[in-house]
Amino acid sequence: MPEGHTVHRLARTFDALFAEQVLRVSSPQGRFADGAGVLDGRRLVASEAWGKQLFLGFAPAERPADLRSDTLWLRTHLGLYGAWTFAGAPDAPEVAHAIGAPRRRIGERDSVPASAPPSSDVSDPQVRPGTSTSDTWEVPEPRGQVRVRLLGTHAVADLTGPTACEVITADEKEAVEARLGPDPIRDDGDPDAFVAAVGRSRVTIGQQLMDQAVVAGVGNIYRAEVLFRAGVDPLRPGRDVPAATVRAIWDDLVVLMRDGADHGAIVTTRPADRGAGHVADGGAEPVPAADRGRGRTRQNTDGSPGAVPSDQAFYVYHRDGLPCRVCGSPVLVKELAGRNLFWCGVCQT
Repeated sequence: MPEGHTVHRLARTFDALFAEQVLRVSSPQGRFADGAGVLDGRRLVASEAWGKQLFLGFAPAERPADLRSDTLWLRTHLGLYGAWTFAGAPDAPEVAHAIGAPRRRIGERDSVPASAPPSSDVSDPQVRPGTSTSDTWEVPEPRGQVRVRLLGTHAVADLTGPTACEVITADEKEAVEARLGPDPIRDDGDPDAFVAAVGRSRVTIGQQLMDQAVVAGVGNIYRAEVLFRAGVDPLRPGRDVPAATVRAIWDDLVVLMRDGADHGAIVTTRPADRGAGHVADGGAEPVPAADRGRGRTRQNTDGSPGAVPSDQAFYVYHRDGLPCRVCGSPVLVKELAGRNLFWCGVCQT
């Protein structure tokens, strides 16, 4: 499931490609036909992320003065299998290809355009796939079971396989946000709310970090990695973890998740530790290369010059049985609340 940094990249991509444009909205699959009909011909005025939730705000084309009451929101949650795919005209800025599924890739090989294309309406309200919206671009046909298609002046975005896809009002959007915990990537993220939530519960801190009502946007990778970096046993009850330590975890999440949103890849290892963890327990023989790649998670930056290699990006995630990069003890794994939990039994107490 994409973690919060991926959804923030999505929001930035929509803002860059479609902000202030009147969009054609359709449902090639047909399952979202009613919702598409409500949004079709409206102007995209906001692109927001909160945790793993994406909110796209559509106002009437004439952009009324009372933007809040007249804005409808497309709320989507990618879940395990959802993805947005993008295509753009040759005269558009660099366009993201796909962000979301498959599960073992962090955000696909995506990119955020450097600048937004010129804002303008779709001049022909009857533009449909297979027809040109510029001298050189032909809108591609939908591929797969496309729940929603958004077509703008220079680009098209298709949504497939989401867990949630609905049109909601401003009040309903606020109700969804009220159920979510603070988001470390957002400027309005409240660290005190996070510290208080963790400290009043007997639930393990490892489980609490996956609870979107405690902290929004953290998934299995950030959970495992931030707890390792903090030296905290994921099985400790939240109320037994000192408040100062919980606050330090929040501060670390802010840095790590914002970096992930900026660069499209999760990297949690410190430079000094990246060459470690390839020596078997006792230091006798190196871990075979095939074992190092076991459970490997592909990243957007794979193959990019100067990028941290995927097999050096994490301390413990998907490294069960391999030596800890810091102490050399085997990385542990167990199931917790239906998800695999990775940690070092020596470094994390």
